[in-house]
Amino acid sequence: MTSSGLVFSPLSVVLAAVFCAAGGSKLAGAPAMRETAAHLRITPAGDRLVGALELAAVAGLLIGFWVVWLGIAASAGLVLLMAGAVVVHLRVRDQLGRYLPALVLGLLAAGNVVLLALS
Repeated sequence: MTSSGLVFSPLSVVLAAVFCAAGGSKLAGAPAMRETAAHLRITPAGDRLVGALELAAVAGLLIGFWVVWLGIAASAGLVLLMAGAVVVHLRVRDQLGRYLPALVLGLLAAGNVVLLALS
């Protein structure tokens, strides 16, 4: 997996793409993101903060191809962010289908931590 100090993780690419779209949509104030935030009782400022954290993680994932510990830290941050998302969904008594994406993305991010740590 390593070559000349470069650690390529396809899972990092997938996570970066997903969270770039999600974080960018939150920062742009996309109507669907605003509606979800309102449903979850998250303030607009809180939603923008989550979007900024997601984009920071994207940067960490991409820089992590060269600085592996940063990719690990970014993935771990996403695990925590998605765990928080699941808790917030449970707080408003959402059905599994509403928080399954956060659960799956959190598990994928956890898997990425392991993959990068083993590289």
